[in-house]
Amino acid sequence: MMTNRPNDTRVRLRTGIVISVLALAAGLGGCAAQRPTVTPAPVAGKLSLDGVTVVSTETGALSPNMSVLMNGGRIVSIAPTATPSSDTAIQHVDATGKFVVPGYNNMHDHALGPENPAGDLALMLTEGVTGFRQMSGSAELLQARREGRLPIGIDAPALLTMPSDVITPFNARSPEAVRALVRQQKADGADFIKMALATPAIFFAAIDEAKTVGLPIVGHLQEGVDPRQAADAGFHAIEHLGPGDTVWIGCSTNEPALLAEAAARPLIKTPPFQLPGFVQRLIMKRITKRLVNPAAYADPADVARLQRAFDTYSEDKCKALAERFAADSTWQTPTLVRLRTQYLADDPAYQTDPALASMPEENIKTWKAATDTFRALPAETLATYHAAYGRQLALTKLFYDAGVPMMAGTDGGGASVPGQAMQQEFEELTKAGIPPLGILQMTTLNGARFLGRTATMGTVAPGRNADLVILDGNPVEDARNLRRISGVVRAGFYYSAGDLAALRARVEAARGELR
Repeated sequence: MMTNRPNDTRVRLRTGIVISVLALAAGLGGCAAQRPTVTPAPVAGKLSLDGVTVVSTETGALSPNMSVLMNGGRIVSIAPTATPSSDTAIQHVDATGKFVVPGYNNMHDHALGPENPAGDLALMLTEGVTGFRQMSGSAELLQARREGRLPIGIDAPALLTMPSDVITPFNARSPEAVRALVRQQKADGADFIKMALATPAIFFAAIDEAKTVGLPIVGHLQEGVDPRQAADAGFHAIEHLGPGDTVWIGCSTNEPALLAEAAARPLIKTPPFQLPGFVQRLIMKRITKRLVNPAAYADPADVARLQRAFDTYSEDKCKALAERFAADSTWQTPTLVRLRTQYLADDPAYQTDPALASMPEENIKTWKAATDTFRALPAETLATYHAAYGRQLALTKLFYDAGVPMMAGTDGGGASVPGQAMQQEFEELTKAGIPPLGILQMTTLNGARFLGRTATMGTVAPGRNADLVILDGNPVEDARNLRRISGVVRAGFYYSAGDLAALRARVEAARGELR
Protein backbone atom coordinates (compact mmCIF):
# COMPACT_ATOMS: atom_id res chain seq x y z
CA MET A 1 0.00 0.00 0.00
CA MET A 2 1.29 3.43 -0.89
CA THR A 3 2.00 5.82 1.91
CA ASN A 4 3.12 9.41 1.92
CA ARG A 5 3.74 12.13 4.40
CA PRO A 6 1.08 14.78 3.75
CA ASN A 7 2.13 18.35 3.24
CA ASP A 8 -0.62 20.58 4.70
CA THR A 9 0.60 23.65 2.85
CA ARG A 10 0.56 21.75 -0.44
CA VAL A 11 -2.95 20.45 0.21
CA ARG A 12 -4.23 23.93 0.97
CA LEU A 13 -2.59 25.34 -2.14
CA ARG A 14 -3.97 22.52 -4.23
CA THR A 15 -7.50 23.05 -2.94
CA GLY A 16 -7.27 26.74 -3.76
CA ILE A 17 -6.05 25.97 -7.24
CA VAL A 18 -8.91 23.53 -7.83
CA ILE A 19 -11.44 26.19 -6.91
CA SER A 20 -9.76 28.84 -9.06
CA VAL A 21 -9.43 26.44 -12.01
CA LEU A 22 -13.12 25.55 -11.91
CA ALA A 23 -14.06 29.20 -11.62
CA LEU A 24 -11.82 30.20 -14.50
CA ALA A 25 -13.11 27.36 -16.67
CA ALA A 26 -16.63 28.60 -16.10
CA GLY A 27 -15.74 32.22 -16.78
CA LEU A 28 -13.26 32.11 -19.65
CA GLY A 29 -15.18 32.74 -22.81
CA GLY A 30 -12.51 33.11 -25.47
CA CYS A 31 -12.63 36.91 -25.37
CA ALA A 32 -13.30 37.67 -21.74
CA ALA A 33 -14.18 41.28 -21.07
CA GLN A 34 -13.15 40.96 -17.44
CA ARG A 35 -9.72 39.52 -16.80
CA PRO A 36 -9.83 37.25 -13.76
CA THR A 37 -7.07 37.38 -11.21
CA VAL A 38 -4.86 34.31 -11.46
CA THR A 39 -2.96 33.10 -8.44
CA PRO A 40 0.52 31.91 -9.47
CA ALA A 41 0.80 28.13 -9.15
CA PRO A 42 3.07 27.03 -6.32
CA VAL A 43 6.40 25.43 -7.14
CA ALA A 44 6.62 21.82 -6.04
CA GLY A 45 9.09 20.87 -3.36
CA LYS A 46 11.08 17.66 -3.04
CA LEU A 47 9.28 14.39 -3.74
CA SER A 48 10.67 10.87 -3.88
CA LEU A 49 9.00 7.73 -5.22
CA ASP A 50 10.76 4.89 -3.41
CA GLY A 51 11.00 1.22 -4.38
CA VAL A 52 9.39 1.81 -7.77
CA THR A 53 10.14 0.00 -11.04
CA VAL A 54 11.05 2.50 -13.75
CA VAL A 55 9.76 1.53 -17.20
CA SER A 56 11.76 2.56 -20.26
CA THR A 57 9.42 3.93 -22.92
CA GLU A 58 12.16 3.44 -25.50
CA THR A 59 12.84 -0.28 -25.01
CA GLY A 60 10.39 -1.53 -22.40
CA ALA A 61 13.27 -2.42 -20.08
CA LEU A 62 12.53 -2.43 -16.35
CA SER A 63 14.68 -0.94 -13.57
CA PRO A 64 13.27 -2.26 -10.27
CA ASN A 65 13.63 -0.91 -6.72
CA MET A 66 14.52 2.65 -7.73
CA SER A 67 13.98 6.01 -6.07
CA VAL A 68 12.89 8.81 -8.36
CA LEU A 69 13.74 12.14 -6.72
CA MET A 70 12.02 15.29 -7.93
CA ASN A 71 12.38 18.94 -7.03
CA GLY A 72 10.87 22.08 -8.49
CA GLY A 73 8.76 20.11 -10.95
CA ARG A 74 11.70 18.25 -12.50
CA ILE A 75 13.25 14.81 -12.02
CA VAL A 76 16.56 15.33 -10.22
CA SER A 77 17.94 11.81 -9.96
CA ILE A 78 17.10 8.12 -10.26
CA ALA A 79 19.05 5.71 -8.09
CA PRO A 80 18.59 2.37 -6.30
CA THR A 81 16.40 2.74 -3.25
CA ALA A 82 18.40 2.80 -0.05
CA THR A 83 17.76 4.07 3.46
CA PRO A 84 15.45 7.10 3.18
CA SER A 85 17.25 10.41 3.24
CA SER A 86 17.39 12.35 6.49
CA ASP A 87 16.28 15.42 4.55
CA THR A 88 12.96 16.24 6.21
CA ALA A 89 11.99 18.43 3.27
CA ILE A 90 11.52 15.38 1.07
CA GLN A 91 8.02 13.93 0.78
CA HIS A 92 8.55 10.16 0.49
CA VAL A 93 6.04 7.91 -1.26
CA ASP A 94 6.45 4.18 -0.76
CA ALA A 95 5.95 2.83 -4.29
CA THR A 96 7.22 -0.69 -3.66
CA GLY A 97 5.80 -3.07 -6.24
CA LYS A 98 4.57 -0.23 -8.45
CA PHE A 99 5.65 0.81 -11.96
CA VAL A 100 6.30 4.38 -13.09
CA VAL A 101 5.94 5.78 -16.60
CA PRO A 102 5.79 9.32 -17.99
CA GLY A 103 2.44 11.05 -17.72
CA TYR A 104 0.05 10.30 -20.55
CA ASN A 105 -0.28 12.85 -23.35
CA ASN A 106 -3.65 13.24 -25.03
CA MET A 107 -2.43 14.38 -28.43
CA HIS A 108 -5.84 15.33 -29.80
CA ASP A 109 -8.22 17.12 -27.47
CA HIS A 110 -10.46 20.18 -27.29
CA ALA A 111 -10.35 20.85 -23.56
CA LEU A 112 -10.22 24.66 -23.81
CA GLY A 113 -13.01 26.89 -25.05
CA PRO A 114 -16.09 28.80 -23.96
CA GLU A 115 -18.39 25.83 -24.61
CA ASN A 116 -16.48 23.51 -22.29
CA PRO A 117 -17.93 22.82 -18.85
CA ALA A 118 -15.82 23.45 -15.78
CA GLY A 119 -13.79 20.50 -14.58
CA ASP A 120 -12.84 18.91 -17.92
CA LEU A 121 -9.15 19.42 -17.25
CA ALA A 122 -9.35 17.95 -13.76
CA LEU A 123 -11.08 14.87 -15.15
CA MET A 124 -8.27 14.43 -17.66
CA LEU A 125 -5.77 14.42 -14.81
CA THR A 126 -7.69 11.65 -13.06
CA GLU A 127 -7.09 9.54 -16.19
CA GLY A 128 -3.34 10.00 -15.91
CA VAL A 129 -3.21 12.68 -18.60
CA THR A 130 -0.55 15.24 -17.68
CA GLY A 131 -0.29 16.98 -21.05
CA PHE A 132 -2.57 17.67 -24.02
CA ARG A 133 -2.44 19.03 -27.56
CA GLN A 134 -5.30 21.50 -27.91
CA MET A 135 -6.73 21.10 -31.40
CA SER A 136 -8.86 24.23 -31.63
CA GLY A 137 -8.15 27.78 -30.63
CA SER A 138 -8.55 31.46 -31.41
CA ALA A 139 -6.62 34.70 -31.26
CA GLU A 140 -8.36 35.38 -27.94
CA LEU A 141 -7.26 32.07 -26.43
CA LEU A 142 -3.71 32.66 -27.63
CA GLN A 143 -3.78 36.08 -25.97
CA ALA A 144 -5.15 34.53 -22.77
CA ARG A 145 -2.24 32.11 -22.82
CA ARG A 146 0.28 34.94 -23.21
CA GLU A 147 -1.29 36.77 -20.29
CA GLY A 148 -1.50 33.71 -18.05
CA ARG A 149 -5.31 33.68 -18.01
CA LEU A 150 -5.98 30.13 -19.18
CA PRO A 151 -7.73 27.93 -16.61
CA ILE A 152 -4.75 25.65 -16.11
CA GLY A 153 -3.30 25.00 -12.68
CA ILE A 154 -1.64 22.04 -10.99
CA ASP A 155 -4.94 20.14 -10.95
CA ALA A 156 -4.89 20.05 -14.74
CA PRO A 157 -2.68 18.68 -17.50
CA ALA A 158 -0.17 20.97 -19.13
CA LEU A 159 -1.16 22.66 -22.37
CA LEU A 160 1.48 21.37 -24.77
CA THR A 161 0.58 23.22 -27.95
CA MET A 162 -2.34 25.14 -29.48
CA PRO A 163 -3.47 26.62 -32.82
CA SER A 164 -5.60 29.63 -33.60
CA ASP A 165 -8.95 29.27 -35.40
CA VAL A 166 -9.23 26.16 -37.53
CA ILE A 167 -9.27 26.73 -41.28
CA THR A 168 -12.79 26.57 -42.74
CA PRO A 169 -14.66 28.09 -45.71
CA PHE A 170 -15.70 30.92 -43.39
CA ASN A 171 -12.20 32.26 -42.82
CA ALA A 172 -10.36 30.99 -45.91
CA ARG A 173 -12.35 31.58 -49.07
CA SER A 174 -9.44 31.48 -51.52
CA PRO A 175 -5.75 30.51 -51.72
CA GLU A 176 -4.83 34.16 -51.21
CA ALA A 177 -7.09 34.44 -48.18
CA VAL A 178 -5.69 31.32 -46.54
CA ARG A 179 -2.13 32.54 -47.03
CA ALA A 180 -3.02 35.79 -45.27
CA LEU A 181 -4.76 33.84 -42.50
CA VAL A 182 -1.72 31.63 -41.92
CA ARG A 183 0.51 34.70 -41.66
CA GLN A 184 -1.90 36.30 -39.18
CA GLN A 185 -2.07 33.18 -37.05
CA LYS A 186 1.71 33.05 -36.97
CA ALA A 187 1.74 36.67 -35.77
CA ASP A 188 -0.88 35.84 -33.12
CA GLY A 189 1.38 33.17 -31.64
CA ALA A 190 -0.21 29.96 -32.94
CA ASP A 191 1.98 26.89 -32.47
CA PHE A 192 0.61 25.21 -35.59
CA ILE A 193 -2.05 25.53 -38.28
CA LYS A 194 -5.17 23.35 -38.00
CA MET A 195 -6.94 22.39 -41.23
CA ALA A 196 -10.63 21.50 -41.03
CA LEU A 197 -12.39 22.05 -44.37
CA ALA A 198 -11.20 23.51 -47.66
CA THR A 199 -10.86 22.85 -51.38
CA PRO A 200 -7.69 21.11 -52.60
CA ALA A 201 -6.32 24.42 -53.94
CA ILE A 202 -6.77 26.15 -50.57
CA PHE A 203 -5.40 23.09 -48.77
CA PHE A 204 -2.12 23.09 -50.66
CA ALA A 205 -1.81 26.89 -50.45
CA ALA A 206 -2.14 26.61 -46.67
CA ILE A 207 0.57 23.94 -46.52
CA ASP A 208 2.91 26.05 -48.63
CA GLU A 209 2.35 29.19 -46.56
CA ALA A 210 2.72 27.30 -43.30
CA LYS A 211 6.11 26.04 -44.44
CA THR A 212 7.05 29.59 -45.44
CA VAL A 213 6.29 30.99 -41.97
CA GLY A 214 7.78 27.98 -40.20
CA LEU A 215 4.66 26.42 -38.67
CA PRO A 216 3.60 22.78 -38.89
CA ILE A 217 0.18 22.18 -40.42
CA VAL A 218 -2.05 19.32 -39.30
CA GLY A 219 -5.68 18.26 -39.27
CA HIS A 220 -8.11 16.72 -41.71
CA LEU A 221 -7.00 15.39 -45.06
CA GLN A 222 -9.31 17.19 -47.47
CA GLU A 223 -11.75 15.56 -49.84
CA GLY A 224 -10.30 15.32 -53.34
CA VAL A 225 -6.69 15.40 -52.13
CA ASP A 226 -4.33 12.56 -52.97
CA PRO A 227 -2.89 11.52 -49.58
CA ARG A 228 0.53 10.89 -51.15
CA GLN A 229 0.66 14.43 -52.50
CA ALA A 230 -0.38 15.78 -49.10
CA ALA A 231 2.41 13.83 -47.40
CA ASP A 232 4.98 14.92 -49.96
CA ALA A 233 3.85 18.55 -49.68
CA GLY A 234 4.53 18.52 -45.93
CA PHE A 235 1.17 17.94 -44.27
CA HIS A 236 2.58 17.10 -40.86
CA ALA A 237 -0.17 15.06 -39.21
CA ILE A 238 -3.45 13.47 -40.28
CA GLU A 239 -6.13 13.21 -37.62
CA HIS A 240 -8.87 10.54 -37.30
CA LEU A 241 -7.39 8.35 -40.05
CA GLY A 242 -8.55 10.88 -42.62
CA PRO A 243 -11.31 11.35 -41.59
CA GLY A 244 -14.06 9.93 -43.82
CA ASP A 245 -13.06 8.35 -47.12
CA THR A 246 -9.90 10.37 -47.81
CA VAL A 247 -7.32 7.72 -46.86
CA TRP A 248 -9.54 4.88 -48.09
CA ILE A 249 -9.63 6.42 -51.56
CA GLY A 250 -5.83 6.30 -51.53
CA CYS A 251 -6.14 2.53 -50.92
CA SER A 252 -8.68 1.97 -53.71
CA THR A 253 -8.11 0.42 -57.14
CA ASN A 254 -10.68 2.96 -58.39
CA GLU A 255 -8.77 5.89 -56.90
CA PRO A 256 -8.85 8.34 -59.88
CA ALA A 257 -12.63 8.26 -60.24
CA LEU A 258 -13.30 8.42 -56.50
CA LEU A 259 -10.78 11.24 -56.08
CA ALA A 260 -12.42 13.28 -58.84
CA GLU A 261 -15.85 12.73 -57.33
CA ALA A 262 -14.63 13.76 -53.89
CA ALA A 263 -12.98 16.90 -55.28
CA ALA A 264 -16.31 17.95 -56.79
CA ARG A 265 -18.05 17.57 -53.44
CA PRO A 266 -19.61 20.97 -52.51
CA LEU A 267 -18.35 22.69 -49.39
CA ILE A 268 -20.40 24.66 -46.89
CA LYS A 269 -22.15 27.54 -48.63
CA THR A 270 -20.84 30.92 -47.49
CA PRO A 271 -21.76 34.51 -48.43
CA PRO A 272 -19.63 36.27 -51.07
CA PHE A 273 -17.81 38.32 -48.42
CA GLN A 274 -15.67 37.69 -45.37
CA LEU A 275 -17.71 37.24 -42.21
CA PRO A 276 -16.55 38.92 -39.00
CA GLY A 277 -14.74 36.63 -36.60
CA PHE A 278 -17.50 36.64 -34.00
CA VAL A 279 -20.08 35.68 -36.65
CA GLN A 280 -17.86 32.82 -37.81
CA ARG A 281 -17.65 31.53 -34.26
CA LEU A 282 -21.43 31.77 -33.78
CA ILE A 283 -21.95 29.71 -36.93
CA MET A 284 -19.32 27.19 -35.87
CA LYS A 285 -21.04 26.88 -32.50
CA ARG A 286 -24.22 25.81 -34.27
CA ILE A 287 -22.25 23.38 -36.42
CA THR A 288 -20.64 21.97 -33.28
CA LYS A 289 -23.92 20.27 -32.35
CA ARG A 290 -23.68 18.24 -35.53
CA LEU A 291 -20.04 17.50 -34.83
CA VAL A 292 -21.17 15.46 -31.81
CA ASN A 293 -21.56 12.76 -34.48
CA PRO A 294 -20.89 13.86 -38.07
CA ALA A 295 -21.78 10.38 -39.33
CA ALA A 296 -25.39 10.92 -38.29
CA TYR A 297 -25.71 13.91 -40.62
CA ALA A 298 -23.46 12.85 -43.52
CA ASP A 299 -24.54 13.32 -47.12
CA PRO A 300 -25.73 9.98 -48.58
CA ALA A 301 -23.35 10.51 -51.52
CA ASP A 302 -20.42 10.63 -49.12
CA VAL A 303 -21.49 7.38 -47.49
CA ALA A 304 -21.91 5.72 -50.88
CA ARG A 305 -18.43 6.85 -51.93
CA LEU A 306 -16.97 5.47 -48.71
CA GLN A 307 -18.61 2.11 -49.43
CA ARG A 308 -17.21 2.09 -52.98
CA ALA A 309 -13.77 2.76 -51.56
CA PHE A 310 -14.22 -0.23 -49.25
CA ASP A 311 -15.46 -2.38 -52.14
CA THR A 312 -12.34 -1.58 -54.20
CA TYR A 313 -9.84 -1.77 -51.33
CA SER A 314 -6.33 -2.96 -52.18
CA GLU A 315 -4.09 -4.18 -49.37
CA ASP A 316 -1.03 -3.62 -51.54
CA LYS A 317 -2.00 -0.02 -52.30
CA CYS A 318 -2.67 0.64 -48.63
CA LYS A 319 0.70 -0.79 -47.60
CA ALA A 320 2.41 1.38 -50.21
CA LEU A 321 0.56 4.43 -48.87
CA ALA A 322 1.61 3.55 -45.33
CA GLU A 323 5.22 3.28 -46.46
CA ARG A 324 4.92 6.75 -47.98
CA PHE A 325 3.57 8.15 -44.71
CA ALA A 326 6.44 6.51 -42.84
CA ALA A 327 9.05 7.87 -45.27
CA ASP A 328 7.60 11.39 -45.11
CA SER A 329 7.09 11.24 -41.32
CA THR A 330 3.40 12.01 -41.78
CA TRP A 331 2.04 11.46 -38.28
CA GLN A 332 -1.30 9.86 -37.52
CA THR A 333 -3.56 10.31 -34.49
CA PRO A 334 -6.23 7.64 -34.99
CA THR A 335 -8.56 8.75 -32.15
CA LEU A 336 -10.24 5.36 -32.30
CA VAL A 337 -12.64 6.22 -29.50
CA ARG A 338 -13.88 9.16 -31.56
CA LEU A 339 -14.38 6.98 -34.63
CA ARG A 340 -16.11 4.32 -32.57
CA THR A 341 -18.60 6.78 -31.07
CA GLN A 342 -19.41 7.91 -34.61
CA TYR A 343 -19.73 4.60 -36.47
CA LEU A 344 -21.00 2.46 -33.61
CA ALA A 345 -23.10 5.17 -31.98
CA ASP A 346 -26.00 2.77 -31.54
CA ASP A 347 -23.97 0.48 -29.27
CA PRO A 348 -26.16 0.07 -26.14
CA ALA A 349 -23.05 0.23 -23.95
CA TYR A 350 -22.90 4.00 -24.46
CA GLN A 351 -26.25 4.38 -22.73
CA THR A 352 -24.71 3.20 -19.46
CA ASP A 353 -21.18 4.56 -19.94
CA PRO A 354 -19.65 5.77 -16.63
CA ALA A 355 -18.76 9.06 -18.34
CA LEU A 356 -22.43 10.05 -18.28
CA ALA A 357 -22.01 10.90 -14.59
CA SER A 358 -19.51 13.59 -15.62
CA MET A 359 -21.51 15.06 -18.50
CA PRO A 360 -23.68 18.17 -18.13
CA GLU A 361 -27.35 17.58 -18.81
CA GLU A 362 -27.40 19.81 -21.90
CA ASN A 363 -24.55 17.83 -23.46
CA ILE A 364 -26.34 14.57 -22.76
CA LYS A 365 -29.45 15.87 -24.55
CA THR A 366 -27.42 16.93 -27.59
CA TRP A 367 -25.64 13.58 -27.72
CA LYS A 368 -28.89 11.62 -27.39
CA ALA A 369 -30.47 13.65 -30.19
CA ALA A 370 -27.54 12.89 -32.49
CA THR A 371 -27.72 9.21 -31.52
CA ASP A 372 -31.44 9.07 -32.30
CA THR A 373 -30.71 10.58 -35.71
CA PHE A 374 -28.00 7.96 -36.26
CA ARG A 375 -30.31 5.06 -35.37
CA ALA A 376 -32.85 6.31 -37.92
CA LEU A 377 -30.40 6.14 -40.83
CA PRO A 378 -31.12 3.69 -43.68
CA ALA A 379 -30.05 0.10 -43.08
CA GLU A 380 -27.44 0.22 -45.85
CA THR A 381 -25.86 3.32 -44.33
CA LEU A 382 -25.68 1.69 -40.90
CA ALA A 383 -24.14 -1.41 -42.49
CA THR A 384 -21.39 0.72 -44.05
CA TYR A 385 -20.71 2.47 -40.77
CA HIS A 386 -20.68 -0.69 -38.68
CA ALA A 387 -18.17 -2.28 -41.06
CA ALA A 388 -16.10 0.89 -41.16
CA TYR A 389 -14.94 0.69 -37.58
CA GLY A 390 -13.47 -2.79 -37.94
CA ARG A 391 -11.66 -1.59 -41.05
CA GLN A 392 -10.27 1.38 -39.12
CA LEU A 393 -8.88 -0.94 -36.45
CA ALA A 394 -7.16 -2.95 -39.18
CA LEU A 395 -5.84 0.23 -40.84
CA THR A 396 -4.33 1.37 -37.55
CA LYS A 397 -2.43 -1.93 -37.26
CA LEU A 398 -1.30 -1.74 -40.89
CA PHE A 399 0.10 1.75 -40.26
CA TYR A 400 1.83 0.60 -37.08
CA ASP A 401 3.44 -2.38 -38.81
CA ALA A 402 4.69 -0.08 -41.60
CA GLY A 403 6.42 2.23 -39.12
CA VAL A 404 4.03 5.18 -39.54
CA PRO A 405 4.54 7.47 -36.51
CA MET A 406 1.38 7.56 -34.41
CA MET A 407 0.09 9.22 -31.24
CA ALA A 408 -2.79 8.57 -28.87
CA GLY A 409 -5.67 11.02 -28.60
CA THR A 410 -9.40 11.04 -27.96
CA ASP A 411 -10.82 14.14 -29.71
CA GLY A 412 -12.51 14.80 -26.38
CA GLY A 413 -13.37 18.11 -24.83
CA GLY A 414 -16.55 19.66 -23.65
CA ALA A 415 -17.72 16.36 -22.11
CA SER A 416 -19.86 16.02 -25.22
CA VAL A 417 -19.84 12.28 -25.87
CA PRO A 418 -19.44 9.26 -23.56
CA GLY A 419 -16.74 6.76 -24.42
CA GLN A 420 -14.05 9.25 -25.44
CA ALA A 421 -11.73 8.49 -22.55
CA MET A 422 -7.98 7.95 -22.73
CA GLN A 423 -8.30 4.62 -20.94
CA GLN A 424 -10.80 3.49 -23.57
CA GLU A 425 -8.41 4.57 -26.34
CA PHE A 426 -5.81 2.20 -24.92
CA GLU A 427 -8.38 -0.61 -25.07
CA GLU A 428 -9.29 0.16 -28.69
CA LEU A 429 -5.61 0.25 -29.67
CA THR A 430 -5.25 -3.17 -28.08
CA LYS A 431 -8.19 -4.43 -30.15
CA ALA A 432 -6.39 -3.08 -33.21
CA GLY A 433 -3.41 -5.28 -32.39
CA ILE A 434 -0.96 -2.63 -31.21
CA PRO A 435 1.44 -4.23 -28.68
CA PRO A 436 1.58 -2.86 -25.12
CA LEU A 437 4.93 -1.08 -25.60
CA GLY A 438 3.62 0.52 -28.77
CA ILE A 439 0.56 1.85 -26.95
CA LEU A 440 2.73 3.17 -24.12
CA GLN A 441 4.93 4.94 -26.66
CA MET A 442 1.93 6.43 -28.47
CA THR A 443 0.84 8.22 -25.29
CA THR A 444 4.29 9.20 -23.94
CA LEU A 445 7.44 9.06 -26.06
CA ASN A 446 5.85 9.71 -29.45
CA GLY A 447 4.22 12.94 -28.35
CA ALA A 448 7.59 14.17 -27.14
CA ARG A 449 9.16 13.24 -30.47
CA PHE A 450 6.36 14.93 -32.41
CA LEU A 451 6.85 18.15 -30.46
CA GLY A 452 10.65 17.95 -30.46
CA ARG A 453 10.70 17.87 -26.64
CA THR A 454 12.43 14.60 -25.81
CA ALA A 455 14.81 16.50 -23.54
CA THR A 456 11.96 17.35 -21.17
CA MET A 457 9.23 14.72 -21.65
CA GLY A 458 8.51 11.23 -22.93
CA THR A 459 10.86 9.29 -20.65
CA VAL A 460 11.47 8.88 -16.93
CA ALA A 461 14.96 10.31 -16.59
CA PRO A 462 16.84 13.11 -14.81
CA GLY A 463 16.04 16.52 -16.25
CA ARG A 464 12.59 15.50 -17.47
CA ASN A 465 9.38 17.10 -16.24
CA ALA A 466 8.01 15.58 -13.05
CA ASP A 467 4.84 14.43 -14.82
CA LEU A 468 4.42 10.74 -14.03
CA VAL A 469 1.86 7.96 -13.72
CA ILE A 470 2.31 5.24 -11.08
CA LEU A 471 0.77 1.90 -12.02
CA ASP A 472 -0.17 -1.26 -10.16
CA GLY A 473 1.07 -3.51 -12.99
CA ASN A 474 3.67 -3.69 -15.75
CA PRO A 475 2.29 -1.81 -18.79
CA VAL A 476 4.73 -3.49 -21.17
CA GLU A 477 3.42 -6.90 -20.18
CA ASP A 478 -0.24 -5.98 -20.55
CA ALA A 479 -1.69 -2.69 -21.84
CA ARG A 480 -4.60 -3.09 -19.45
CA ASN A 481 -2.17 -2.08 -16.72
CA LEU A 482 -2.15 1.43 -18.18
CA ARG A 483 -5.59 1.75 -16.60
CA ARG A 484 -4.49 0.56 -13.14
CA ILE A 485 -3.47 3.99 -11.88
CA SER A 486 -2.17 4.06 -8.32
CA GLY A 487 -1.08 7.69 -8.39
CA VAL A 488 -0.15 10.63 -10.58
CA VAL A 489 2.60 13.21 -10.27
CA ARG A 490 1.82 16.48 -12.01
CA ALA A 491 4.51 19.19 -12.05
CA GLY A 492 6.08 17.56 -9.00
CA PHE A 493 2.87 17.30 -6.93
CA TYR A 494 1.74 13.85 -5.89
CA TYR A 495 -1.87 12.66 -6.19
CA SER A 496 -2.75 9.33 -4.60
CA ALA A 497 -5.53 7.17 -5.99
CA GLY A 498 -7.70 8.60 -3.23
CA ASP A 499 -6.84 12.16 -4.25
CA LEU A 500 -7.79 11.41 -7.85
CA ALA A 501 -11.07 9.80 -6.84
CA ALA A 502 -11.91 12.79 -4.66
CA LEU A 503 -11.08 15.18 -7.49
CA ARG A 504 -13.40 13.34 -9.84
CA ALA A 505 -16.13 13.23 -7.21
CA ARG A 506 -15.93 17.01 -6.71
CA VAL A 507 -16.33 17.65 -10.44
CA GLU A 508 -19.24 15.22 -10.75
CA ALA A 509 -20.94 16.71 -7.71
CA ALA A 510 -20.56 20.25 -9.04
CA ARG A 511 -22.08 19.24 -12.37
CA GLY A 512 -24.82 17.30 -10.65
CA GLU A 513 -25.91 20.45 -8.86
CA LEU A 514 -26.40 22.12 -12.25
CA ARG A 515 -28.82 19.45 -13.51
